[in-house]
Amino acid sequence: MRPTMAPNQGSRMLSKDDANYKLHFRMINEQQVEDITIDFFYKPHTITLLTLTVVSIMYFAFTRDDGDSDNNLRVGLLLVGSFFLVISVLAFPNGPFTRPHPVIWRMVFGLSVLYFLFLVFLIFLNWDQVKVLLYWLDPNLRYATREADVMEYAINCHVITWERIRSHFDIFAFGHFWGWAMKALLIRSYGLCWTISITWELTELFFMHLLPNFAECWWDQVILDILLCNGGGIWLGMTVCRFLEMRTYHWASIKDIHTTTGKLKRAVLQFTPASWTYVRWFDPKSSFQRVAGIYLFMIVWQLTELNTFFLKHIFVFQASHPLSWCRILFIGIITAPTVRQYYAYLTDTQCKRVGTQCWVFGAIAFLEALACIKFGQDLFSKTQVLYVVLWLLCLAFITLLCLYGMIWYEQNYGRRLKNIADCDDSTIIDTYDNILETSKAEKNSSSNSTSSRRRKGGSGKNKTINGTSGKK
Repeated sequence: MRPTMAPNQGSRMLSKDDANYKLHFRMINEQQVEDITIDFFYKPHTITLLTLTVVSIMYFAFTRDDGDSDNNLRVGLLLVGSFFLVISVLAFPNGPFTRPHPVIWRMVFGLSVLYFLFLVFLIFLNWDQVKVLLYWLDPNLRYATREADVMEYAINCHVITWERIRSHFDIFAFGHFWGWAMKALLIRSYGLCWTISITWELTELFFMHLLPNFAECWWDQVILDILLCNGGGIWLGMTVCRFLEMRTYHWASIKDIHTTTGKLKRAVLQFTPASWTYVRWFDPKSSFQRVAGIYLFMIVWQLTELNTFFLKHIFVFQASHPLSWCRILFIGIITAPTVRQYYAYLTDTQCKRVGTQCWVFGAIAFLEALACIKFGQDLFSKTQVLYVVLWLLCLAFITLLCLYGMIWYEQNYGRRLKNIADCDDSTIIDTYDNILETSKAEKNSSSNSTSSRRRKGGSGKNKTINGTSGKK
């Protein structure tokens, strides 16, 4: 026996495991496009892109007036960001999503990397330099005031009138509702959504001594926030999830659709998910690592929400300012691939590392918190450590309570649902077997009768509905 046989066998086993690992990681970090319908949009155009990039640089460099140094700096930074996004399209991974096009998600990842680098740069400035930077971005920030300095919170809570209740249904109430609908679409779990919703209200209570705008009347916090806005948003998001789970995803090529209305519907449906993954965060056999991972998920989620309020309080801009709502919109967009990658890391034993977007999102959350702590030392010097410890303990207790509730639900209702699903699967399998037997019988018949059957069977049983094809 050759002495090299054992090493070769070991290398084969290693390469097989490595290939399996790469396959599972690629599904969340470099998702491939299946069933390409228009080849032009998915073929590489690197030479064309390079040509357009060089021509654009030449145009902006030699045709514009460079007499204004402030405008030069703004245009230069804008073009640096734009061409960094071009490099993102060429070099960065698709992430877990491919709709409406992988280029969109590569650019989203590129923007998150730019924001991450900006936070690193910001941390190494002093407060005077930060103010100069903010005033350069928006000179009106010199006169900005904190919301807590001009508004009063939790005043006369015993006075409850319809006029006062209606006054609370403003744009921020709609933002709560719509935000939780989007969160439910991402998390896809009633238990986890309600846990995060309740723990956020507790977070407001524990950090109320630092942020006065966290003070709310009990009826505003319990009824309007938790039950109506948050609860209504969670219900809407989960209803959409159930609808998307029941759909059959079999996409028809836009080339095979011959009507103008059908082509338009198929183009609009390109902005919907290509498939839908059933999410199961907790399991009766969940390991300690999985429970700890969900606890970490909840802490980072709460930290990201806290950063929203600390940033506008420390750097002094109101919620209506573009720095506030643009950040909220941007964080909401990058949360979608982040949650998908983190869920795969927790639940897929073959996935040994988090996705790149998840890694950058975690870094952004902690860098934002670090920036708040550095430039808000006067504010955080008033921190009561006991409240922070109690906050962490409450999060841990509620996480375990949520785990127990989901396990109880799985043990009492999960088996029933599983039996129903098994019955449906067996029915589908039996139907599929009958189809196979019928097709075999047709193949054994004469060629003339077979061809006639095929001509009759191809008269329109396969239909295209809203751009998706399915057999009836």
